Amino acid sequence: MAKIKFSRDEFEKKVKITKEIEEKISMFGTPFEGMNGDEVEIEVFPNRPDMLSLYGYLRAFEAFLGKKGKTGMTEYKISKSNYKMTVDKNIPGEWPFALACVVKGLKLDDAKIKDIIQLQEKLTGTMLRDRRKGGLGVYPLNKLKFPIKFEGRKSEEIIFRPLEMNDYITAGKILSLHPTGRRYADICEGWERFPVFVDANDVIMSMPPIINSHDVGRVGLATKDLFIEATGTDKDILQKALNILATSLAEMGGTIYSVECIQKDGSKSMQPNLENANMKLGKDSVEEVLGIKLSEKEISEYLGRMGLDYDSKTRNVAVPAWRCDIIHEYDLVEDIAIAHGYDKFDAAIPTDDSSTGNESRKSKFSRKIAEILSGIGALEVSTYYLHRKSDLENVRGRSPFEVKESKTDYKFLRGNLSTNILRIMSENVDSEYPQAIFEVGDVFVKDKKKSDTGVGEKRKIGFAVSPGNFTEVKQVLDYLMRMLGISYNLEAHKRKILINGRTARILVRGKPCGFIGEVHPGILKNLRMKTSVGLFEINVKDLFLALK
Repeated sequence: MAKIKFSRDEFEKKVKITKEIEEKISMFGTPFEGMNGDEVEIEVFPNRPDMLSLYGYLRAFEAFLGKKGKTGMTEYKISKSNYKMTVDKNIPGEWPFALACVVKGLKLDDAKIKDIIQLQEKLTGTMLRDRRKGGLGVYPLNKLKFPIKFEGRKSEEIIFRPLEMNDYITAGKILSLHPTGRRYADICEGWERFPVFVDANDVIMSMPPIINSHDVGRVGLATKDLFIEATGTDKDILQKALNILATSLAEMGGTIYSVECIQKDGSKSMQPNLENANMKLGKDSVEEVLGIKLSEKEISEYLGRMGLDYDSKTRNVAVPAWRCDIIHEYDLVEDIAIAHGYDKFDAAIPTDDSSTGNESRKSKFSRKIAEILSGIGALEVSTYYLHRKSDLENVRGRSPFEVKESKTDYKFLRGNLSTNILRIMSENVDSEYPQAIFEVGDVFVKDKKKSDTGVGEKRKIGFAVSPGNFTEVKQVLDYLMRMLGISYNLEAHKRKILINGRTARILVRGKPCGFIGEVHPGILKNLRMKTSVGLFEINVKDLFLALK
């Protein structure tokens, strides 16, 4: 959460603050923290970075109040220009992307400059993870000459005067001597080259994400036109941050001009890209979630008061490019609830069991499986949901998903239980034998129906015994199925980690639901195991459905 301070005078040019307005501010989902002298303090939640500036906040709040001409989606004209910004191929791989645009015709005063600085700081502190994912820069346009280049240079090749400093120093000195440089030096730790913006005259404008040049990167009262940029590691997040900054400056009275941005791979785009997104909204979903009946007209009105456009014929909602919080239909429903007013919902006691905590039938079934296997002396384990690359290599396996930017060696979502069960056995080769262990847990699979992530989950039961052959592990499977009251069959099967001829597919009601067999000697050698292992792995849902 971010606490934002706005100029009261500037705020009241649009909305007069009264007791009623204070309550409206809080009902808008931005708690009113009070007034301190000439400042208004408001708390903005992380899901609404578009409201981190006074002008972005007023754009949204005036629509919420239903002011004439302020509801619905705001349209911004982007004027064409010949401005160009290029990302050089030598840019550090740790900081590869840059986007930019221009805003002209601003009439800045101290309050507006303070608001721009606050917006920069809050966006980099929240969306851009304290500059770990990206940084934002603002420059007086009249001090620059296009085309502008974003390139990588060695420390000794970078010499400029950083903001609020008298001397011209190298990048290394900036990171060790300048207060801002010292604060963010760890971001650039180990980099062979540092990113810099230079204009057509080879003037260094800044060293993102650390600091601007004092000579050409300092905005003052006389500044009317701005060059703004966003650089960092995630192009999508940078796009949203640039959109928020550009539209906030447009709300100050500026006109947005496009800049052709060419990335190091040669891809081009005109920035900022303010093309709205489109989402479907089901009236039934709205009424089911909120528990109230609404007409199409009311839905349209409520969405309009949240800065959105709704087409009642197609039930399509146009979402502006600066709204980062709307990624699902339920986010639209939440906006409708805010506009309707949470204070207008009638309090009611639920008439179903949804408020009563009960163990689900599936959880009870999973627990029953665990109790059966524990009853024969098997030890239950609970392993990580992630694999290391070496874990997969040892069993000749692969994972359906790799986690981006993992901070540890564990970066692959598990697609089975057998890999971790065998790893545990390999780490306990000096323990007493026989060893029998099992796990009931979730694995991850590709699922196209999961449109948001493409990742699905399946609960499985994995069991292994060592020393153990096919016959011995089948005896355990026979016992488990008999105790559950489920009939099953086996058919010949092949699997990389198991021995051909001693491997079978498990069928329940004629449908494959798992496998059983002896672990291949090559796998045992990789794991430095000297005894044979028999194992099986079954989809719990298939067993659960077989009981119905």
